[in-house]
Amino acid sequence: MELHYEHVVDMEVVTQWLRKAGRWEYIGLFILVLVTLGMHFSVIARPDVLMFDEQHYVVDARSILQGNETVRPEHPPLAKLMIIAGMFLFGDNPFGWRFFSVLFGTFIIVLFYLICRRLLMSKRESFLATFLLTFENLSFVQAGIAMLDVYCLAFMMLCFWLYLRGNYLSSGLAVALAALAKLTGVFALAIIGLHWLLTRRDRPYRVVGTLWLCAGSFVLLFWLFNYPLFHRFINPVDGTQNMVGQLGSVTFATSTHPSKSYPWEWVLLPLIMPYWYTPHYLGAISFDIWALIIPSMACMAWMAWKNRRRTISVFTLSWFISTYLILIPLGLVSNRVMYVYYFYPTIGAICIAIGLGLSYVWDMRQPGYGRVKRLAPWITGCYLLCHIVIFAVLSPLFS
Repeated sequence: MELHYEHVVDMEVVTQWLRKAGRWEYIGLFILVLVTLGMHFSVIARPDVLMFDEQHYVVDARSILQGNETVRPEHPPLAKLMIIAGMFLFGDNPFGWRFFSVLFGTFIIVLFYLICRRLLMSKRESFLATFLLTFENLSFVQAGIAMLDVYCLAFMMLCFWLYLRGNYLSSGLAVALAALAKLTGVFALAIIGLHWLLTRRDRPYRVVGTLWLCAGSFVLLFWLFNYPLFHRFINPVDGTQNMVGQLGSVTFATSTHPSKSYPWEWVLLPLIMPYWYTPHYLGAISFDIWALIIPSMACMAWMAWKNRRRTISVFTLSWFISTYLILIPLGLVSNRVMYVYYFYPTIGAICIAIGLGLSYVWDMRQPGYGRVKRLAPWITGCYLLCHIVIFAVLSPLFS
């Protein structure tokens, strides 16, 4: 009897724990994080050779670990240091090359959900948007290879979250870290600046302090982080000018890369940029996400114009403008060669807009929508299923 009683008590404790876990807001996010890590680590060793731009950054990391100076001075130091750290800890192998990319890519998923909640999105809306980002092909691929972009985006996301919490000074430091991973990280400053001008306009003294902290942190950390790469201190102003000059010299006129494209092509055509073939790593926006880029942003513009859910709509538009639309005039002026994976920092904004749309369609199950309420669950379910199927086809998981 005692054993039976103890067994019943144990089952009650487990049942109560499961009920509490089921009511925990972050249970869905926790599952997405576990699935993300599982997917990444299942393919992290394939291929076991360098693919795409890993041929630049991993080779450079090898040279630095051997005590030589960096051979890639056209990019800032932070992301390169992360690749070096992975190789130092785990060896010169696929796991070492890509380990921190996977961790930062997973960190992006967590931050993205927290950003959605800070934008006053409901739990369901936030989960739907995060689900879309988790199973978006270009986001998954970029977070699984040794390139700079995932580190840059992770610090941009950190900046957004801190800004939306009102931590302006800390968000300025996060912008500096994003720019120290890749220069385009400075776009995060444009996003929060545009949103602040259009919606908040509070505590201007802190905004000025944020700008100064961002600039000062970039200069100081650029000076410190570059020392292991050059074995000497580099003047931040000269170093930044050198990076901008070298990056600007790669134009459409001088590049022969078969996958080069103009920014407007990314939203008009479903472009596919091959990184590797077996298994296939494809630089391609998931087709279901791509198809709704223009409609979703048009919807956000309409909502902002009508002053509906202004916090979300204005922030999402600011995100889209400052990471994507800005590339069009910059590209026309500089003729700088570009690739479809440059759209990677913008995908989060599209997922937010689509997540809102799916949640709205799901709400049409309520009385008052006539025959539409019967179709609402089918529309939402079919879209999510289509999203998973497209991810399975494009991603390296099942190739």
